[in-house]
Amino acid sequence: MSTQNPTAVRVYLARVRSALADLPESEVEEILEDVRPHLAEMEAELGENPKVDALIERLGSPEGYAAELRASGGYPPRPPDADGKTTVLKVKTGIGGARFAFWGLVFSVGGFALFGFAAAVWVRVDPLLGLLFVAPVLAISVAYVVRKGVAPIAELPEVVKLREIATSFQNNRNSKGVNYFRTLKPAWWVLCAAVLVIFGLLLVLRDTEAVLLLPLMLLAAVAVVWAGPKLKTDRRLLWLAVPISAFVIGSMLGGAGAAVDLIAKRSYGGGSYNSPYGPSYNDSYGNPQLTYGSGDVENIYAFDAEGKPLTEIYLYDENGRPLSTTRYACEQSTGEKRKIGDDNRYPRPRLERGVQDHDGNLNGYNGYRGYCLERTDVPFSAAIPKITPAQPSTTAQAPPSSAAPPSNSTQPTR
Repeated sequence: MSTQNPTAVRVYLARVRSALADLPESEVEEILEDVRPHLAEMEAELGENPKVDALIERLGSPEGYAAELRASGGYPPRPPDADGKTTVLKVKTGIGGARFAFWGLVFSVGGFALFGFAAAVWVRVDPLLGLLFVAPVLAISVAYVVRKGVAPIAELPEVVKLREIATSFQNNRNSKGVNYFRTLKPAWWVLCAAVLVIFGLLLVLRDTEAVLLLPLMLLAAVAVVWAGPKLKTDRRLLWLAVPISAFVIGSMLGGAGAAVDLIAKRSYGGGSYNSPYGPSYNDSYGNPQLTYGSGDVENIYAFDAEGKPLTEIYLYDENGRPLSTTRYACEQSTGEKRKIGDDNRYPRPRLERGVQDHDGNLNGYNGYRGYCLERTDVPFSAAIPKITPAQPSTTAQAPPSSAAPPSNSTQPTR
């Protein structure tokens, strides 16, 4: 680097050093040594002879960046100036966009975590449709930080206050726990990618219509692995990595809760893993269901001794309680199934769902349209075992003797 024409990194680091001037010189040098390679890498990405404004657009103001370094390193906040007021950057006029971008990120984080939790609890795609209400807010926020950078956001009073609060919680720089979790950051981004891929595969296994969602999950996994390590040099990537992390955390909590709930119902709900026929419990839709072994029972077929199927049968347990489950029917307008009630009457119509084209060809490709059919036929034939009646025993028993028993009485002798 030329000392006659200071580079953008040197100018930026000089202002960071000035903002950290209250710390011991050795500590300041250690902090700057950690961030100098990242800033040099960013300078190379920005092209030849970038301006300091380009770095500020990526990272925010040097003073704000120094405050973040204090918080992440567990250093105390900068002490008040001589006039008794803490040094706070003046917020520029026109902060409406910056404030919307910041709170848009906060709103998106909550939405992604909530809908990820709901989708994992029920292992369904439907809750993820709620992200359509969050996505526009996040998109506007991302557009702002791409165009304006994070500097105006870093100067917001609420952001400055949050940094001070974070610093107060991390004022012990030698905290082993905090330092340990910092070392796990690379592993966290890999874990996020793995959870996204596994969650996408589970949704596809649960509902084949979720196959269109799997590429989005894969794209999010690649994005979080790419953006996570670059957060230190480009704060704009927070608007990508943080919502995805929130979604992963929500889905992990939802999946753990669903697993614990399922184990509790299987273990303590009146049945056991070893009993072939368990009690009624709720399925992933929250409706009554039956189990046989480890699988769900969706329909029951009965046959007479000649192998003919029976209809209109009603099932009860040994206590006279009806074995009721949820009954579904086809929604012809949408091709989806819908709940129409609960009863213990069997067998139920089989719902066949798929895709047909506009010409009515099933599984066609000339324009997709969902269909749903109710079939009343029995999908298999039953071979009823013949029971041989028990034969009477052929062992003959001796009839009782008709001879008179000998008399033991004696006549008295005269």
